[in-house]
Amino acid sequence: MFPAAAAIVTCASAVVVMLCRHPLAITRRMRRRALRRAGFVRAAIPTSVGDQAVWQRGDGPLLVLLHGIGDDAGTWSQVAPALARRFRVWIPDLAGHGASQPAAGPLNLDLLLRALEDILNSVEFASQSLTLAGNSLGAWLSLLYAVKHPERVTRVILINGAPLKDLPPGITLTPQTREEARRGFDAVLDPSTRRPPRFVLDEFIRTSHNGPIARLMSAGQEDRDRHLLEREIPALAVPVDLVWGVSDRLVPIEHARDLQSRLPNARLTTIERCGHAPQIERPQALLEVLERIL
Repeated sequence: MFPAAAAIVTCASAVVVMLCRHPLAITRRMRRRALRRAGFVRAAIPTSVGDQAVWQRGDGPLLVLLHGIGDDAGTWSQVAPALARRFRVWIPDLAGHGASQPAAGPLNLDLLLRALEDILNSVEFASQSLTLAGNSLGAWLSLLYAVKHPERVTRVILINGAPLKDLPPGITLTPQTREEARRGFDAVLDPSTRRPPRFVLDEFIRTSHNGPIARLMSAGQEDRDRHLLEREIPALAVPVDLVWGVSDRLVPIEHARDLQSRLPNARLTTIERCGHAPQIERPQALLEVLERIL
């Protein structure tokens, strides 16, 4: 009896330690398990930059969901299962994120776009039209792909994401201190959403300096400037829906309104009491918007 009780206490203590030391990693793992439990199957697709992990489920028109910087496919775990009832849903880990290669070295927008192109040019889907829905960096990639391959894309859905030259003053994606990390979370969350505790801030500081965020940020301003699409956007005939959490201060709604004014075929839908990642903060509200759009 006592050894068993001791073992339970030891295991419980280990879980608490893991939660405190690696809360973000555990959250990502749980979201990916949720995809698996919902029937999504992960495949490895060979590309010119290495194998790319893609989660897939469903039948019907092809719908591709793209996550943001430093995130992975699991971010869609609360939205994708319902969409898979009507669509063939593909959710890649962007290159250098999640289980997708390259596992080390610099990343830039050209490399991420090339990996996405290779995925969507795989034999099974080389001639199939598709809808692209992306959050944050995934939205930017969706636009880059649609500009380059408009014949493949039936619709683009940009969720709190657009070509972005600079971050707002005082906000960094690679914080050095808890205060900088806290300002970052304040920028992406609605004021009513509970803020992360200090051990979460600490892990974000650690991972932002040795993970895909740092690898992408190392590409510098020149990489972002080359992909702003300032000339291409006004000529894009593909229908575009902008879906925006109005509390976002990382990519404020003014960016959405400016983008809408420059796109020839765009409409804007807002989500109240929501910040930068609606699929996490208000998944049901986002799902209702997506189902109306699609």
